[in-house]
Amino acid sequence: MSVLPFDKRDGVIWLDGKLVPWADATLHVLSHGLHYGSAVFEGERAYDGVIFKSAEHAARFRTSAELLDFEIPYSVEDLMAAKDAVIRHNGIKDVYVRPIAWRGSEMMAVAAQNATVHVAIATWEWPSMFDVAQKMRGIRIDIAEFRRPDPQTAPVYSKAAGLYMICTVSKHKAERKGYADALMLDWQGRVAECTGANVFFGKDGTLHTPIADCFLNGITRKTVIELAGRRGIPVAERRIMPDELASFDECFICGTGAEVTPVSEIGPYRFTPADLSRAMLDDYAAAVRAH
Repeated sequence: MSVLPFDKRDGVIWLDGKLVPWADATLHVLSHGLHYGSAVFEGERAYDGVIFKSAEHAARFRTSAELLDFEIPYSVEDLMAAKDAVIRHNGIKDVYVRPIAWRGSEMMAVAAQNATVHVAIATWEWPSMFDVAQKMRGIRIDIAEFRRPDPQTAPVYSKAAGLYMICTVSKHKAERKGYADALMLDWQGRVAECTGANVFFGKDGTLHTPIADCFLNGITRKTVIELAGRRGIPVAERRIMPDELASFDECFICGTGAEVTPVSEIGPYRFTPADLSRAMLDDYAAAVRAH
């Protein structure tokens, strides 16, 4: 499938406080963020022109930067207005929204306290990954070799670009084997998350999900827990070991990109998407357009 390169698209990108033509939104090859990973980002979606939980994403964006020891020079309100401006100027209402912040090129060494912090916001079309019928058949997931790091070894609560390197490698390996994604364990061998989405399991009317103590407590994850509560569905946030997967009936992943996507297979384990998966899929689809 041919995909238009991201540097060849039309429209505008918000860069350091201004809307600039897409092709002009560039950075120098000696930017600190490129060489040392001092960059943070967000993944958001707009539905009918309205970003779902825009304020929460903007607040997390700023927190992610603080955990990497730099400050984003725009308030939550500034960032929300900028995102809306990009959507409005690009003229497409159902879009993926990508804010990113990085240290610039004033310093090129491990330390970069005096580097300028740059911020950009882009939007592009990204339809739901599957229609409802396809989703309810479930996707196939491998089990990754890399593990999520110990929180004492990395800023795991930041949506930091560098933390996704092992996710890219793991997803590439999974896709080469015919899977859609990979489940990652944590540094102690417990179930953690997928490469870009959180994971839930269903059994006897209860949802089970790993404790988010070495990976992002995703905004979609928190939304699913909230939606389950409205239905009276219990949610157990707990340690889950891989050998427990055989005991669960259902599984789904969730994230801004994946939304809510049921799973039929994780390595040797099989699941049948059913009532819990369908309820969360439907409720999330309604929630993101409830404006």
